[in-house]
Amino acid sequence: MDKADLVHLQQLDAAHHLHPFNDNAALAKKGTRILTRGEGAYVWDANGNKLLDAFAGLWCVNVGYGRRELGEAASRQMTELAYYNSFFQCTVEPTVLLSAKLAELTPADLNHAFFTNSGSEANDTILRLVRHFWAVQDKPQKNIFIGRHNGYHGTTMAGASLGGMAGMHKQGGLPIPDIHHIDPPFWFADGGDLSPDEYGLVAARRLEQKILELGPDRVAAFIGEPIMGAIGVYIPPVTYWPEIERICRRYDVLLVADEVICGFGRTGEWFGANYFGFTPDVMTLAKGITSGYIPLGAAMFNDRVAGVLKEQGGELAHGCTYSGHPVCTAVALENIRILQEEGIVDRARTGIAPYLAQRWAELGEHPLVGEARIAGMVGALELVPDKRKRAFFEERGRVGMLCRDMALKNGLILRATYDSMLLSPPLIITREQVDELFEKTWKSLNETVAAL
Repeated sequence: MDKADLVHLQQLDAAHHLHPFNDNAALAKKGTRILTRGEGAYVWDANGNKLLDAFAGLWCVNVGYGRRELGEAASRQMTELAYYNSFFQCTVEPTVLLSAKLAELTPADLNHAFFTNSGSEANDTILRLVRHFWAVQDKPQKNIFIGRHNGYHGTTMAGASLGGMAGMHKQGGLPIPDIHHIDPPFWFADGGDLSPDEYGLVAARRLEQKILELGPDRVAAFIGEPIMGAIGVYIPPVTYWPEIERICRRYDVLLVADEVICGFGRTGEWFGANYFGFTPDVMTLAKGITSGYIPLGAAMFNDRVAGVLKEQGGELAHGCTYSGHPVCTAVALENIRILQEEGIVDRARTGIAPYLAQRWAELGEHPLVGEARIAGMVGALELVPDKRKRAFFEERGRVGMLCRDMALKNGLILRATYDSMLLSPPLIITREQVDELFEKTWKSLNETVAAL
């Protein structure tokens, strides 16, 4: 792109575009990075820089960039029937087929899909319909949701309330009523002298303590990401989720798995629930459902919940103009076809994920890294001031941002949350690209130490 054109676009962006999760005044002075194309695991910016995208856009470009089949699927559907709604006792073929496909792929009896435009909207849907589920069974007081501090479930009023991000709660009068939080499972920070397996049980039993504190007759559901992504890829011990499920069953609390990040192969399994061995009652889907090529979210409900909603719930007074949009569902079907027919999820689990884990563990040997954690195709490097101690930098976030900028300079996209460097590459990344990722990350870590 011509430099004058780039500057003009940056000026327009600064004048008219509010960016999410940014200091927009500071960004306007700096100038946004404008991306122009992508292919496989790489993207290019307007200055011609080639970047290995080790974050798959925003956890989502599972099949990689430049898959023409997805654009062609959208084009075909736009030509045949660009839009119709699901309100007037109507539907469209790709939406029906996607509902059936999701029922086939998701665990156990999660057989019922409600479509939205995003994971945030899916979590809003879940909050409303789970409360409705209990209310029509003469339990309107059973309306409390329990989430986790530092959990992330979107940025809408309900999604941000279900999540436990303190910075988000400072803006907009959050959380809304009857949403409570417990501490998350983060062994590196608060596991103390416990083994990870011992700590997993301790962390899970915080849920039981909270249920008993609030009253089992008041608690409707517990919601959690199988792996807590946005806060820094907190991977729970293997003991955590089975214990969470046991507690939910004991007190008849619905278990909601927010699979927006983990779904569609991110862990090397189709869903995080498969990876950790638990069965949710409700599931949130988005991101990898279309590999980010077009917006789509879904809330999946099991037979028990959907049965009550259908038989006792009356009119479902909830919906979006674009619920089950035919273009979005057609793209999702094609994306899932690619994942299945090309064996991308299986390859991630048995082929590339073990090699990625090996090289990621090698990065854990770097003097700046206190912990290298990874599960399938998602991980983090915890940057620390003293490798011998499980402790953080006094000024949280400065070192992580410095390392992120070093990586960008070296042609690599990693995300920084505080001082955690987050990994979530396209599932189609090759062994050679994993080696490139290792080399550029190691170089960036060295340059970060030198700058410090």
